[in-house]
Amino acid sequence: MLSRPELRRRARQQLGGNIFATGWLSLLLVFLLGDIILSAGSVVFIGSLILMGPISYGMSKITLDLVRGKNDGKVSFGDLFAGFTDDFLNTFLLGLMESIFVFLWSLLFIIPGIVKSYSYAMAFYIQKDAEDKDWNACITESRKMMDGHKWELFVLDLSFLGWYIVGMLCCGIGMLWVIPYHEAARANFYEQLRGPETEKTEDAPAPESPAEDPLA
Repeated sequence: MLSRPELRRRARQQLGGNIFATGWLSLLLVFLLGDIILSAGSVVFIGSLILMGPISYGMSKITLDLVRGKNDGKVSFGDLFAGFTDDFLNTFLLGLMESIFVFLWSLLFIIPGIVKSYSYAMAFYIQKDAEDKDWNACITESRKMMDGHKWELFVLDLSFLGWYIVGMLCCGIGMLWVIPYHEAARANFYEQLRGPETEKTEDAPAPESPAEDPLA
């Protein structure tokens, strides 16, 4: 497993090396557009529920393709809506059920909710790579993948705290540049957990599993 500094270094390199590089700015626009769409959908509660999964899937797909150097490092903005065309039902259900599971665990206490959010952190990346995009299989595979690695991802996230503070000091606008960097580092974390599997066909099927008991 690569160290945190190496994961961040790779993310910067894949984004173009500086905050004004094409890759960095393109991914910034993707996440900005995604957040605008989700915010607009939240005006109607059901709209937020419908959009959350497919848009999250699209953002994960674009980020993974960028860190893998696909399309010569160029971002395809149309992929932001891939969750509506690849398998809308399962991208929708993944976003919905992941939120429900985390919420139910949070009812016990906030810490279990946070722990579960890290258990499910790789689910949309897995769904992007899976031929069978079944939401439950993706959640189950994420839980297995993150077993023993939740703390590592938490510390990686924590290492961006200083960047977010600096971004807030720049009238908050600077945080827009931190988000692509942070998400690219997370995508690299996923690539490391996949290990040799990254050399296989991109659309490897996810393993099937019975539905998860949210309080198990």
